[in-house]
Amino acid sequence: MDAEPGDQHAFLVPVSTTPSGTLALRTGRLPSGERIGLAFTSEQSLRDVLGPWQQWIHLGEHALHSMLAPVGVAQVRIDPHPAAVGAGREHQPAA
Repeated sequence: MDAEPGDQHAFLVPVSTTPSGTLALRTGRLPSGERIGLAFTSEQSLRDVLGPWQQWIHLGEHALHSMLAPVGVAQVRIDPHPAAVGAGREHQPAA
């Protein structure tokens, strides 16, 4: 899936494949338990954090937030680090 026209940022977003073959966005959790979206600026960054076998798609900023909002996820962490989830830049939903 490619970025939507007009999106300022396109990210590599980790996904998993459900048993029925549908792609699902992979999310993370902060130490508080809050769910967050995950996005990466490079394939290397994604692989460093999630491993070389992690599936991903290109997704524009607006599309990412639109897909996460219905499941109650308002924050997206860009290039998060596993040892310190809060180390990634916090990215608020696009206006």
